[in-house]
Parts: sequence; structure tokens; C-alpha cells
Amino acid sequence: MSTSASLQKLSPHCRAYLQPPWGWCVNNAGVVVGSDRTLLIDTTATIDRTRAMRAELHAAGIGDPRYIVNTHFHGDHTFGNCVFDTAEVIGTSTTAREAGDAGLALCGLWPAVDWGEITLVAPSILVEDRLGMDLGGVEVELFDVGPAHTSSDLVVWVPRERVLFTGDVAWNGVTPFALMGSVDGSLAALQRLLELDPAVVVPGHGDVGGLEVLEQTRRYLLWCRDLAFEGRREGMSPLQVAQRAWSEGTVPELSEAERLVANLFRVYAELDGVPTGGRIDIREPFSQMSVLSGAPPLSHA
Repeated sequence: MSTSASLQKLSPHCRAYLQPPWGWCVNNAGVVVGSDRTLLIDTTATIDRTRAMRAELHAAGIGDPRYIVNTHFHGDHTFGNCVFDTAEVIGTSTTAREAGDAGLALCGLWPAVDWGEITLVAPSILVEDRLGMDLGGVEVELFDVGPAHTSSDLVVWVPRERVLFTGDVAWNGVTPFALMGSVDGSLAALQRLLELDPAVVVPGHGDVGGLEVLEQTRRYLLWCRDLAFEGRREGMSPLQVAQRAWSEGTVPELSEAERLVANLFRVYAELDGVPTGGRIDIREPFSQMSVLSGAPPLSHA
């Protein structure tokens, strides 16, 4: 594993742990440091990466977290929970259930990755809709905005410092991925986050920014939804719609552009009556992402 990860100070009490080049299974994490407790927002995909993050925290004088928030169930945000064996993990009941259902299946998608000896640790403090926390002079708000990226997505808001940790509800320079959540739900979540008017936005993947990160994600998903509606009217499959956009050069210049076909699958599924955030079989869209790009999705984890 090679990494150019770094710990970036955002405000007096907030840090972002950034892992370029992002993309599949290479995420961001966040830290909020109070006077007597530290909150870690997500871990990383592999044991080695999470240990490297822990070392960066210690080098900055930040001890092990008292709490870990899992923004959603995907392994790149949760597999490192076990490295911090004294922390309590916070998430929604849906995230806890879906983490258990998924197990280590993510590892099978990229068998060449050195995942390490992962012990799954699901959330034990469960958030229903909203949770306020005092970390010792630092007020933090957690609230569920899903279905969005998945069927349940927590964001972390530090109102006094106007720092927002979005998990994978927002992306910067990286193609959004709503296959396991909802495009419409993501748009509703993004509107809610825009109304907070954050000064700093930490996306789940991509560099830190401001409101433009939310707007970029929103524009992409609106485009994707319109594309799906048009293709459906014309009797085209999600892959055919994606291939046409690909050939016409209209696909936004974001990394992991092959995710377009997966997002189209989600819109089509909901047009077919699958509930917002309801489960769909991911095997076909994953295989068709490879068809679209000409190669299987690549992870740098």
C-alpha cells in the first residue's frame, strides 16, 4: 500500500483526513476534537490504511477517539473500526443491519487489495433521525439524510465552526454513486445540506471545499436523472443511455465516470416501482460498468 494521505486542519476543532487519489474504496475521514472527547467520522478500507491514519492522529497530538461515526455501511468507511478497539461506534440501525448483511463482501470485488485481518464492528449507539453531542465545549449534530448514497446516510455538522462532513452524500471531482441509495433521495439530501450554508464541506471522496462541492454533486445527479428519463422514453437500457452519452462526450469530467451506468440503473429501478432506497441486484450494473469503460473498476486501496 502506498498513500499520500494527510491530516488537514479545517477549523479550531475540526480536521479532515484526506486520501488521494480517492475513487473506489479510498475515502476521506474526519475528526472533531473536544476538550475531553474526540469524534472520528469514518475509518478506512484496510487495516494498514487505518493504522496509518491512527499514526497521523497521534503525531498531531490527537489520541484515539472516544467515538466513531459510521456515515453508512460501506466497508471503505467501516472496515477500520476494529483498529480503535476502545471506541464506541455510532450509526443508524439501518447502517448496523446493512453492515452485518454485507459482511466482507466488498473484499471479493477487489481481491488483489491487501485488506488485512478485518474484524467487523457494527454501530452500537444507534441514531434515529438526529443526535446532538457535546464533546467538551464543541457541539456536534448528527442527522440521517438517507436514502441518498445508501438507504441510510448520517452527516456530521459542527454548527459553531460551520464544518460539514457529508460522507458519500457529496463528492468532489469524483463521480457520485447512488446505486444502493437513491438519486432523488440524494437530491433531497443535498438541498437540506445546502440550507445549512456550511463554510467547509468534507466530501466522502475528493478534496475539501465549500458549497460548490454540494452544488457539483447536485448538478451531476440532476443531469443523470434527466438522462435516465430521456432514455426511458426512447426505450433504451441504462447501458445504452450511458454509451450514447459516452460517445457524444457529454459525460462530466470526473474520475470513475463508469458509475454513470449504475446511477441510471437506480433511476430505472425506481421508475419500475422499487421503493426509494430499496435494494436492487448490483451484479448487473457492476458488470456493465466494465462494459462501459472497457475495464473492470479499479481500486487503489
